[in-house]
Amino acid sequence: MARKAYLSERISVSFDLQRCIHARECVRGLPEVFDFDRRPWIQPDRAEPDAITTVVLRCPSGALQFEREDGVRETPPEENVIAIAENGPLYARGDIEIESPEGDTLFRETRVALCRCGASQNKPFCDNTHKEIGFRHEGLLRENRLSSGGATNGRVLRVVPTTNGPYLLRGEVEIRDAAGRSANRGSKALLCRCGRSENKPFCDGSHARTGWRQDR
Repeated sequence: MARKAYLSERISVSFDLQRCIHARECVRGLPEVFDFDRRPWIQPDRAEPDAITTVVLRCPSGALQFEREDGVRETPPEENVIAIAENGPLYARGDIEIESPEGDTLFRETRVALCRCGASQNKPFCDNTHKEIGFRHEGLLRENRLSSGGATNGRVLRVVPTTNGPYLLRGEVEIRDAAGRSANRGSKALLCRCGRSENKPFCDGSHARTGWRQDR
C-alpha cells in the first residue's frame, strides 16, 4: 500500500498504514489534526506547521512523515539509538539505512519500528503481530554482544535483515533497555529477529536451530 499524503498550503503529512503500530502519539498530541473518527483523519490545515512537525516526530514507527513549504526538513538525531520495547519491537532512531543482504539500500529512515517477534507480515517493520502471538520479553539487556570496529560511513547505521537470520548492524549505535536505565554502545552486532533468542535483543543462533524462516 502506497504512502498517502494529506495536503495544506504550508505542510503536507504523509501516512503509511502498513508502518502504523497505533502508538497514538499523533491523536494524543494534536487531536484537532489527527482524529481516527473523522474523514479525512488527518487535516493539516487545522494547526501551525511547527506544532504538526513536533507531533509527527513523535511517531516511533515513521508511519507519519512531513514536508513543509518553508523548506524545513526532518534531520537525523546526532546519535543512533535502538530502544527495546517491552513485549514489542525495536525502536530505532538515527541516520538509518536498511539494506538488502546484497547491499542495496531499501530504505533511508530516521524513525523505524523493527519486528523482533519473527511474525510480522511487513518485515522488517513491526505490524503489531507480537500482540496477536503473545510475544514476551521484558526488555532487559543481558550478555552484551555489541562490539566495536568495522567500517562505518559517518553517523550512518546500516541495518541488514539477513536471509532467514538476524539483523546485522554496522555503525555507531546505543542500544537501550525498555526502562532506559541501561545501555550498550558499539558499532557491530547481530540482533534477534526470529523472537527465539535466549539473549534478546542479541542473536544466539536460535533461528538456525529452530529452522525459522522469514517468509512465515
